[in-house]
Amino acid sequence: MRTFSGFPEGKTGVVRLPEVVFTELLPLVDDLDELKVILHVLYRLQQGKGPIRFVSQRRLLGDPVLLRGLEGPEAIRTALDRAVERGVLLQAEAEVDGRPDVVYLANSPRGRAALEALRQGMPLEEPPSPRPNIFVLYEENIGPLTPLIAEELKEAEAMYPADWIEAAFREAVALNKRSWKYIRAILERWHAEGRPDETDRRDREGDRRRYIEGEHVRW
Repeated sequence: MRTFSGFPEGKTGVVRLPEVVFTELLPLVDDLDELKVILHVLYRLQQGKGPIRFVSQRRLLGDPVLLRGLEGPEAIRTALDRAVERGVLLQAEAEVDGRPDVVYLANSPRGRAALEALRQGMPLEEPPSPRPNIFVLYEENIGPLTPLIAEELKEAEAMYPADWIEAAFREAVALNKRSWKYIRAILERWHAEGRPDETDRRDREGDRRRYIEGEHVRW
């Protein structure tokens, strides 16, 4: 059995769900995959921005959180179909970021109004995916969490920028060094010496500034 390391201390994100999710919907859902997909889509809809809150099928089928909890894209697609058939989600064909796709909306007054707008051919742009937190990165790239590792990860998350942590995981995976010890060493080195790409960028910006403001200027 895979275990949960517990809720972290300090400020964490909160997802608000309508009361009917617990009082009316949960008693109806008899399929675990469907329940996982419903809760995940409702979470993703809250992360959305703009007049139409939606999640594309393309993004859901490749979502690492869903793929860890369900057995592949086909299971996700089947669970989505069940949620639509049950009346929890609305489904529509739409153009997303210039490409045809299928999108999902909540079966709410706002979602139903948005569905009508989509049927008129309104194009959509999908917002970027939210950054995975350090616990998700660890489980996706290294393995199950332990209480000791979870404490170290919380300390690192408080100390280093989110993009540093994500980049350190990517570097470790690319080098096939899938251990927290190696990733922590990368972060400590960047903290002491500067992250190489950021240093290079500052150097390039400095060169441009010297060129623009220095002796090369002729006007």
